[in-house]
Amino acid sequence: MKRIVLFASGSGSNVENIVHYFQDNSEVTIASVFTNKSDAKVLERCNRLKISGLYFNKTSFYDTDCILDILKGMNPDLIILAGFLWKIPEKLVKNFPNKIVNIHPALLPKYGGKGMYGMNVHNAVKDNNEQETGITIHFVNENYDEGAIIKQIKTDISPEDNPDDIAKKIHELEYEHFPKVIDQILHG
Repeated sequence: MKRIVLFASGSGSNVENIVHYFQDNSEVTIASVFTNKSDAKVLERCNRLKISGLYFNKTSFYDTDCILDILKGMNPDLIILAGFLWKIPEKLVKNFPNKIVNIHPALLPKYGGKGMYGMNVHNAVKDNNEQETGITIHFVNENYDEGAIIKQIKTDISPEDNPDDIAKKIHELEYEHFPKVIDQILHG
């Protein structure tokens, strides 16, 4: 049995998409969802989907081994960042090498780094008149958005597309490709 732990900071739409993708797969289980926001909508999704949801604060994440110890006890095959906005501490990266996977809403190395998430990325893509954008699925290292790239998927942008249109295209790519790539990593 392959075990996945998901981290999310927001609504959890990617979490729910991943859960649905694997729900009929007897070889994969979603062990838990971790969030750094006590009011994150992802916790409501966890309740509805009957999945364990765990809230943690900055102290437990950065200053103690609390989250590290819980993760070690769960022994995940993969830790998936599905809209998780905090930088992953080095101790987690070292304890789970090439087991932490992130999705970024742009074609890295463009539009990556601290503060580059969500609409910040889509606004920057539009402001720079890019003709294409996409998603990057990558391993996490000790730096924002600099881990080894696993896969990139591109989409065209027309001059008429506004940042909301770009966001919609990116979400469609995420929903279609992220679970498949996770599956490939688990079984590849």
